[in-house]
Amino acid sequence: MPPRALLVEGQEWSVYPSGHPTVYGQDQYGLMFLLGTGPERKRRFTRYTPLGARRTDAALRDLSDKKLLELFHQSQPAWTAPEGAYGAR
Repeated sequence: MPPRALLVEGQEWSVYPSGHPTVYGQDQYGLMFLLGTGPERKRRFTRYTPLGARRTDAALRDLSDKKLLELFHQSQPAWTAPEGAYGAR
């Protein structure tokens, strides 16, 4: 699935499904926000409940840019998230 792009404070973050399963199955999905590459990259994670489509790729595609920005501001850095293995590389 190609990533979505999100502009936050002049920086372009890529948005992907996190691939980390939740106990809620298809009622809740994880998102990963990624900026940069290599050891200097920044990752942030959040979860959301889709309102329409239940497939991961379709649910991400259905999110508006405004809702995606809200989710970014609710996200947490990789070192505090189980999806990011608490920052382990």
